[in-house]
Amino acid sequence: MPNILDHIGSTRLLPLNAIPSGARISLKLESENPTGSMKDRMALAMIEAAEARGALKPGGTVIEYTGGSTGISLALVCAVKRYKCHIVTADAFAPDKLAHMRALGAELTVLKSDNGRQTAALVKAMIARAHEIAGATGGYLTHQMENHDQLSAYTKMADEIWAQTNGRIDALVQAVGTAASIRGLSTRLRALKPDIQIIAVEPAESAVLSGGATGAHRIDGIGAGYITPLWQAGIADSIECVTTADAKAMAARLAREEGLLPGPSTGANVVAALRVAERLGAGAEIVTVMCDSGAKYLSKH
Repeated sequence: MPNILDHIGSTRLLPLNAIPSGARISLKLESENPTGSMKDRMALAMIEAAEARGALKPGGTVIEYTGGSTGISLALVCAVKRYKCHIVTADAFAPDKLAHMRALGAELTVLKSDNGRQTAALVKAMIARAHEIAGATGGYLTHQMENHDQLSAYTKMADEIWAQTNGRIDALVQAVGTAASIRGLSTRLRALKPDIQIIAVEPAESAVLSGGATGAHRIDGIGAGYITPLWQAGIADSIECVTTADAKAMAARLAREEGLLPGPSTGANVVAALRVAERLGAGAEIVTVMCDSGAKYLSKH
């Protein structure tokens, strides 16, 4: 029987119109997914893979550590499939996200952060607590930082982008959290077009992928503060570092000038895409991602 999970994916590609650039920049509108996030794709892929190999039984419990979007997506999938869902998160992340998870039936363990900022220490504490809960309850830990099951979701997303651009894409720009999305997207797009440019985006305040020191930032969902297991050397041709202030300012511009309402990670993507457009020049086709809806960040504005 059809359900809401059937509406994950097949999101539209929309060019920027009002914000000027030296090339054509299009956003993959992942805000069109049921929870307003690209994470719906990977949550469904992880759960279906666990079901297929018998790691997740009917009526079981799914456990994950997350800044919010993955938790919301898992809570949605678990609600539809009748699993219990236990999310380990922190007060560093938008309270709207935590409320959304609870509304979908998830149980939350909320850790304290360093003055509302995301740090490597916080991420590692969340991971440790999730492992403790899984060990005590026998629940299934999806473990997004290391879960390869999710990569297939981004292969499908890459195929959508390829079809929507008719194969005319010169660069993909994507912010890095777990690194799953940029890894899955880049692998497939490079198979289709070997000379495509892949540009990673990370917070300037915690630019570890660029060789910088770990630090604290306020861009939800990206910048774990350490090199994540799914990141590989060679994934990106270059890395753009974007400050929290610039990411939030661009998110506000997208709302006021383009009529879009994104979160700060999307703002970071567009800041980076504009830099890439300046380098590549007129006629270049650049795709970046509207990772999620800004509706879940309104209380933090």
